[in-house]
Amino acid sequence: MTKLKWGMIGGGEGSQIGPAHRLGALADGRFEFAAGALDHRPEAGRAYARRLGIAADRAYGDWQEMLSAEKGRADRIDLVTIATPNATHFEITKGFLEAGFNVLCEKPMTMTVEEGEEIVRVARKSGRICAVNYCYSAYPMIRQARAMVRAGEIGKVRLVITNFSHGHHGDAKDADNPRIRWRYDPKMAGVSGQFADCGIHALHMAGFLCDDEVERLSADFASTIPGRALEDDAMVNFRMESGIVGRLWTSSVAIGRQHGFDVQVFGETGGLRWASEQPNQLIYTPLGGRTQIIEKGESGLHEEARRLSRVAVAHPEGFPLAVANIYCDLADAIAGEPRDGLPDAAAGVRSMAAVHAAVTSARASGAWTEARPPMFR
Repeated sequence: MTKLKWGMIGGGEGSQIGPAHRLGALADGRFEFAAGALDHRPEAGRAYARRLGIAADRAYGDWQEMLSAEKGRADRIDLVTIATPNATHFEITKGFLEAGFNVLCEKPMTMTVEEGEEIVRVARKSGRICAVNYCYSAYPMIRQARAMVRAGEIGKVRLVITNFSHGHHGDAKDADNPRIRWRYDPKMAGVSGQFADCGIHALHMAGFLCDDEVERLSADFASTIPGRALEDDAMVNFRMESGIVGRLWTSSVAIGRQHGFDVQVFGETGGLRWASEQPNQLIYTPLGGRTQIIEKGESGLHEEARRLSRVAVAHPEGFPLAVANIYCDLADAIAGEPRDGLPDAAAGVRSMAAVHAAVTSARASGAWTEARPPMFR
């Protein structure tokens, strides 16, 4: 099998997300790392790219140089990952789509709803793939849960409860640390802090599992540490288009929680529960029956869970392999076999619309607010 050529913008040395993408993209031998503009400092980016094995003529100083050079090559990259600061996503994503490249963008896809809708239109016009890295939706047992919901194994869904909370920004003495401070600075982070950072993963997960979209919401935001302009804690109630009731909590000051992302789906005949800290297990309780633990790798799983599981039962698969599953779906889509579990540009703009709706609602003391982007109402 000929490997697809992959390039990356951002994610340089010391980056939090860069290693996860490199591990994920290369895990299954579907991609080769062919090009990169990895740092806002041109020479540092070029040097790091060469150390990672990229040829000198494809180790670029910035994304504009990379775009200009790659679109003129016969062996141009098949996919580019954008892992740059949030405010740059729109310009870079649009530029590469318009030039005919497939794109995987880190979340948030854009800073505004208008930009998000423009990316959806550009992707449609170009005929290229624009995916957003909501990688938690690619864990095998999340795909199992979604398949069970679709198969009617818990009946009609009534309620979904999700949260993504941690305590890593809970030390007030560390509030001025630049690595933390920017997340609560509107000039750097945009209109929302914790909800836009972690909460949209939880909101996307709710819609993904329920095969539904958030229609309206009511939000309560709080900044619990003095000096933070943006929220570090949020509670959001929401309703989906089918009438499903949703509850969401997200926090960065929940001391004692490490990486607390979990979701529960309750239907007429059963319930499901998954937690990122035990990602290989799905808890299933049928109405009137005993609670069961469904393990990744065991027999009888739905095809989507089997397809994205790599190692035997009882052996863990963690976050980098969830990212790898996004790249598996991308490789299939580029080869002409689209996967409906791949988060696309529509998912990206829906998330940004929900962020802006939550900000509006919180400022209006929790008033229920339309959460869909105009193009999907």
